[in-house]
Amino acid sequence: MTAKRPEPSPSSLARAHRQRIAAEEGARAIAEVERDGIAVRKNMARLRALREARDAEAADATPVPQPAATKAKRAKRIVR
Repeated sequence: MTAKRPEPSPSSLARAHRQRIAAEEGARAIAEVERDGIAVRKNMARLRALREARDAEAADATPVPQPAATKAKRAKRIVR
C-alpha cells in the first residue's frame, strides 16, 4: 500500500526556495568572475604587446653607448 505524502510545510517550502535562489545567484557570480578574469587577461595581453613594441622601438632608435672605463680612485687615508 502506498502512503500519500503530506503537504510540505511552509517552512520547508521557504527553505527550498532560498536554496534555489542561492544556487542561481552562485552560478551567476561564478560566471561573472570568469568573465572578469577573461577581460583582465585580455587587457594584460594588450598592454604587454604595447610595452614590448615600445621597448623594441626604443632599443632600435638609440643604441646604448659603452661607458668609458674610469680608473678607480683610492680613498685617502689619514695618518696620525
